[in-house]
Amino acid sequence: MEQAFFFYFAFVIAAASVLVIAVRNPIYSAMALLVMFFHVAGLYVTLHAEFLAAVQIIVYAGAILVLYLFVVMLLNMRQDDRYHRQWPMAAAVGMTLFIEAVILTAMKGWTAPTVATGRETAVGEAGNTEAIGDVLYSTYLFPFEVASLILLVAMIGAIILAKKDPEAVNSEG
Repeated sequence: MEQAFFFYFAFVIAAASVLVIAVRNPIYSAMALLVMFFHVAGLYVTLHAEFLAAVQIIVYAGAILVLYLFVVMLLNMRQDDRYHRQWPMAAAVGMTLFIEAVILTAMKGWTAPTVATGRETAVGEAGNTEAIGDVLYSTYLFPFEVASLILLVAMIGAIILAKKDPEAVNSEG
C-alpha cells in the first residue's frame, strides 16, 4: 500500500510540475505549484521524513508561494518580447546540464537509496533534525553550496528582470 501512495504522489508531482510551466495564467500556475508542494510533503511522509514534510508545507507551500503571488500581483505581467529570442540558448544550456547529469550518474554509478530503519532516532541520540543537519554539512556539502549559488543567481536574475530600463524612467519623470 505504501508503494501505491508513493507512485500516486510521484505521478501528481510530475503532472503538477508540467502544469506549472505549461499554464499561461500565473495564478493557475501558482495553484498547480501549491498542489505540487503538498504532494511533495506527502511523498516525504511516505518516506518517513516527517520533519521534511512539515518544513515543506511551512516554507514552500506557505512562504515561497505567498512570495510568488505577491510578485505576480505587484508586477505588471505583460507579454515581454525581448526574452522570447533566448529560448535556443536556454534549450542548449538545459541539454548541456542534462548530458552532464547523465555522465555524472554513469561515472558514479547508480545506487539504490537506503531506507531508514527507524532506530536512528532513539532517545538520547541525534534526532531527525540533527541528523539532517549533520549529513547536509558533511556528506552533501558540495551540492549544498551549489544549491546556494543557484539561489544567488536566481536572486540576481530576479533583480535584473524587475529593474526598470533607464530610458523608460527618464521618459516617465
